[in-house]
Amino acid sequence: MRELSSGWGRILVAVYAVFAVAATGRSLVQLGTDADRAPLAYSLSLLAALVYLAATTCLLVGGPRGWWAALVAVAVEAVGVLVVGTLSYAATDLFPDRTVWSHFGQGYGFLPLLLPFLGLAWLRRTSPRTGR
Repeated sequence: MRELSSGWGRILVAVYAVFAVAATGRSLVQLGTDADRAPLAYSLSLLAALVYLAATTCLLVGGPRGWWAALVAVAVEAVGVLVVGTLSYAATDLFPDRTVWSHFGQGYGFLPLLLPFLGLAWLRRTSPRTGR
């Protein structure tokens, strides 16, 4: 099995780490200063931060358990950005401010929409089942 954080995986880990820090900081500031303005949006942003942190950690840990845990984290991330992205257009009153997953990550150059699919592609390439 190929190490999750080797080769292109290093770049992936770095991007996940940056998103973990950025989403954590932004969500904590939003929740700490203006939580009543958009509690659902800011809480989902904190959830995104925790998912990014989990993905970063699992990709670094590696091994079969790390791979499976990373797969779960990245799958949750993919569903999250698609659901929150759609919800932010359908129920605009719940998302008065931009968050990491709202509008499919528009405020972050749509990278939050692309990142889970890059993560899933990397995990497929490094799958313990294929032995690559």
